[in-house]
Amino acid sequence: MNWFTGLVVFVLVWWTALFIALPIGVRPDATGESTPGGWRGAPLQPRLGQKLAITTVIAVVVWLGIWWLTGQDWASFRSGLFAMPE
Repeated sequence: MNWFTGLVVFVLVWWTALFIALPIGVRPDATGESTPGGWRGAPLQPRLGQKLAITTVIAVVVWLGIWWLTGQDWASFRSGLFAMPE
């Protein structure tokens, strides 16, 4: 895997992990005051910094697994278990 492919795979994994982590621990505002930004579905404490950090850690672990897997000969489409017969 070259650096560009690795970067694209990391961004895709990170973005997917972000959408998985966003709804975790969200508590909506039950009162929902009518002030600007006070919609009752908006979370009281979104904790975006914590979710971004968790997303990055998960993405790094998953990306390392993908990087390891692409380097294995048995998982290759050119040679190994998944190779096309000649």
